[in-house]
Amino acid sequence: MTSRRTRLLEATPETVWEVLSDGWLYPLWVVGASRMRQVDREWPAPGSQLHHSIGAWPALLDDSTTVVAVTPGIRLELEARVRPLGTGIVTITLEPAGAGTRVVMEEDAAGGPAALVPSVLRSPMLDWRNVESLRRLAYLVEGRPAESAIA
Repeated sequence: MTSRRTRLLEATPETVWEVLSDGWLYPLWVVGASRMRQVDREWPAPGSQLHHSIGAWPALLDDSTTVVAVTPGIRLELEARVRPLGTGIVTITLEPAGAGTRVVMEEDAAGGPAALVPSVLRSPMLDWRNVESLRRLAYLVEGRPAESAIA
């Protein structure tokens, strides 16, 4: 993978997974995704898709992200289309870390013109994007009420 970023979140892996498995929240934490158009009912089962738009209005492009593999509560592997640049593979892994969760996000170009760009040039841009995506994910996850407060 070209980019590998890690962040420790002050929440259980179950709480983090709750956000990851709610496809409607995707544009709130993924840099570049601006709106959600549809979430397959099976999300995040393998083969299910998120139908979202990227960019800023009025220059929005409709795109999709597909689940490649999943281990519920532990790992989510996605193929993200980023037209016209190509496709990327993103893997998110959750590791218990004391009372929190270490989230590891790995990403690289998988096809299209972006895959032709040398890794040394792709990596800094993907690193920036993933650091910010993890920051946004932390805001969503850490801002959720504790499970005991919900019950």
